[in-house]
Amino acid sequence: MAFPEVRMRRLRRTEAFRRLVRETTLTVDDLVMPLFVVPGHGVVKPVQSMPGVAQLSVDRAVEECRRIADLGIPAVILFGIPEYKDATGSSAWRDDGVVQQAIRAIKTACPGLAVITDVCLCEYTDHGHCGVIVGQDVDNDATLDLLAKEAVSHAQAGADMVAPSDMMDGRVAAIREALDAEGFEHIPILAYAAKFASAFYGPFREAAESAPRFGDRRSYQMDPANGNEALREVELDLEEGADIVMVKPATFYLDVLWRVKETFGCPVAAYQVSGEYAMIQLLVQNGAVDEKRAVLESLLAIRRAGADFVLTYFATKVAPWLTRFSW
Repeated sequence: MAFPEVRMRRLRRTEAFRRLVRETTLTVDDLVMPLFVVPGHGVVKPVQSMPGVAQLSVDRAVEECRRIADLGIPAVILFGIPEYKDATGSSAWRDDGVVQQAIRAIKTACPGLAVITDVCLCEYTDHGHCGVIVGQDVDNDATLDLLAKEAVSHAQAGADMVAPSDMMDGRVAAIREALDAEGFEHIPILAYAAKFASAFYGPFREAAESAPRFGDRRSYQMDPANGNEALREVELDLEEGADIVMVKPATFYLDVLWRVKETFGCPVAAYQVSGEYAMIQLLVQNGAVDEKRAVLESLLAIRRAGADFVLTYFATKVAPWLTRFSW
């Protein structure tokens, strides 16, 4: 049948009908809140390029996690900015490191909140790259043991999940082997499997104080032009033991997200990165878009493309909206 018998607008006429036939849902269960943890006490240092986001000392991170848990958000992911940086990023696996301290404090205060930890060296190295430097490049294989040590230290501190973001070849297998050897077979790995060398990480590098001192990360992060390669990366990470795979960034890689979900059918996360967040915030501040509609539309697009959950700096803002919102 065709028009006038078929009228697609019939089911768009009222909010009740729109809710009944809505294909994609967004709930608080789909959100993970990123946090940046720094040394000190009582520290709340705003990130200039990310309105509403701040570096937090452990005590303030605990306060924020209590609020996050009260909002019903199921998980946070922690990024640490250490007091001391060196060529190998040795602060990353210290028992008294800032992330390790934060894990213990958060799990004590909010035992039901899942704590995921970013496993990478860029925040901890004095050169800002994600691994050991030999010459002017990252030595892939020399980096694997250090990433494994970092992941184990997070598990020992009480992390619920580790998330390697470095894009070294073989790091999932190295981390899985190290975790299992230390009795952490139950700790899942969320692999940044398809992480692209994106221009939209700029604000994060301010927040995490992780900008490279020389060169860039295009020799290990993915070329934005490549979609088929992303599927190979995901497949390899799954074969090495990844429990969940991630596509990063999200908004500009919805096609990749869709292909990953359709091809593998495994749990898939997406990271709405700092530049995506800052871009929407600038639109809101300039009065160009309605905040609620723009933020929710962006997150629904990521969910519609196949993400099971989204890491987003909007999580605490979005959570109160999700009980009742009309488009």
